[in-house]
Amino acid sequence: MTREMLKDIPIEELIDQAQKGDEAAHNFLLKTYQPFIAKTVSEVCKRYIDPERDDEFSIGLSAFNEAIRLYSPDRGSSFLTFSSLIVKRKVIDYIRYQNKYPVTISFDESYDEEKMENPTEVEAVKSKYQLEQEAWYRRQEILEFQNKLAMYKLSLQDLVEVSPKHRDARDSAVRIARMIRDDKMLSEYVEKKKKLPIKELAKKVDVSKKTLERNRKFILAIFIILGEDYVFLNDYLKGVGQ
Repeated sequence: MTREMLKDIPIEELIDQAQKGDEAAHNFLLKTYQPFIAKTVSEVCKRYIDPERDDEFSIGLSAFNEAIRLYSPDRGSSFLTFSSLIVKRKVIDYIRYQNKYPVTISFDESYDEEKMENPTEVEAVKSKYQLEQEAWYRRQEILEFQNKLAMYKLSLQDLVEVSPKHRDARDSAVRIARMIRDDKMLSEYVEKKKKLPIKELAKKVDVSKKTLERNRKFILAIFIILGEDYVFLNDYLKGVGQ
């Protein structure tokens, strides 16, 4: 199939063909959406991304390729929304792993490392900039989480109001969310219906229906976090409910 013919096929259909082994469709997607990938990576790095020179673009391209493989319309979002999330998360992971925040950008117009003779001052500026970047990543992650919560008719304010006050109750709720995420049938039910199967859950956990109902919103929120590639939010859940 020629490139001109592929241009007329909806992106979801191209994704389906690529997942079934159609190399022409796969290569067309990778080539056609390079500007989209570069723009998405640029939003994370907050600078122009050169596909020919920047390692971050290669990470973004690899992540986009992974998104092609993993995407399913059942996820409740368009492919471009889904792939944007994957690309951003992978680039953030890469930056954190390399401890290489985009310092090629000027820290600020008032900062000029070459004019700073005090190494302590230089490190302080770098540290401040790194903290600012990490705060920016956190904000982006929270915005994405808010959008996902909205699909379940939830909000951050809901979580503030319903989060279990006692640690044991929180651990129990997180443990239930992990169990749902690990159970294919339960997980698919929640992702499709956007609600908990209370009756079915009550048979599988040592928690009353009343408790499940009371912690329903919190469990759903944790379920969402566990299913996404959230760098910071998942950090908070390490070792909890296991």
